[in-house]
Amino acid sequence: MSITQNIIDELKNQGAEPDLNQIKLINALSDIKFFKKFSLNKFFLKESFGIYIWGDVGRGKTLISKTYLKLKRRNDSKSFHYIELMDFIHQELVLNSGHKNPLKKVATKLTKNTSIIFIDEFQVEDVADAMIIGDLLQMVIENNTKLMITSNSHPKKLYKEGLQREKFIKSFDKVLTKIKIFNLEGEIDYRTRNIIEFEDYKKFNVIDDNQIFKFIEKNFSVENLKPNKIKINGREFSCKHVSKNILWIEFNKFFKEPTHSKDYKYISIEFDWIFISNFISTDDEQIDIIRRFISFIDIAYANKTKIKFFFNNFDKNKIYLGNKINNLWLRCNSRLAEMQNKEYFFNINRNKN
Repeated sequence: MSITQNIIDELKNQGAEPDLNQIKLINALSDIKFFKKFSLNKFFLKESFGIYIWGDVGRGKTLISKTYLKLKRRNDSKSFHYIELMDFIHQELVLNSGHKNPLKKVATKLTKNTSIIFIDEFQVEDVADAMIIGDLLQMVIENNTKLMITSNSHPKKLYKEGLQREKFIKSFDKVLTKIKIFNLEGEIDYRTRNIIEFEDYKKFNVIDDNQIFKFIEKNFSVENLKPNKIKINGREFSCKHVSKNILWIEFNKFFKEPTHSKDYKYISIEFDWIFISNFISTDDEQIDIIRRFISFIDIAYANKTKIKFFFNNFDKNKIYLGNKINNLWLRCNSRLAEMQNKEYFFNINRNKN
């Protein structure tokens, strides 16, 4: 069976049946050739040194890339998140600061006994990173190591308006001449699809915290989840989990804390997804809680934030049982219904595209 079909089957087993554009990406990955260091094929075939995959958040770039590496079963591959890679490079530069060309030393260590390096969520934002990453990746290719890079940005839009951007573009363009650029197009966000289907499947059951943890690990490529604190505008608040793409908060804790509109604006823009669980009933004795929640929903709705509400067997109509702000609650409750609708999520994706 071909590597392409193996990847498709593995993705289906993970509940992520690939669409046409994702299959095109799988084919592109399957076309990557690995030659022995002194193979004559290198001289007769035009060799590509990897692939740069870009597209919207949630299109499956990371999932497909990791599945490809898993099924290739190469013991000489290395994987990094972009931030992790840059931390490694800067640490090694310090260790090799006495050498004539410390960056070359870093590239040699990075590529030793390595046929391919996977860099996930490539997003250059810091000037110190921008001044070295292009040169380093050129050295990686010169050392006969392939690159597999995922990013939310077209390579020509990286490090936009950054200091000394011309220097970065000049060095990174040399890398791009050696690798394939692949745009993973499409409107359907596989995470959105999986979250909706997860909700439908569990519609009449209680989804406990352990199931939510497992779902996040699978769909957001996050490992070792544990309760966290989130820092917003210089203050810390409780949450169940926070990482680059997702925030998970509990209604009965987060909205009891002294949060306000500025905090809601931050999280509604910062995170691709917000999960909310552990709902309770409130009345006019707890009016601060419901006022905060209504304010959050207003801001999230305006920003078209994707939110997954885990109401379980709790009736959302009973979140507020008071009378003082019933008109505000009725509007909020209407928005809660709309924000759980499939069309709401898919309209967000269409508007982004």
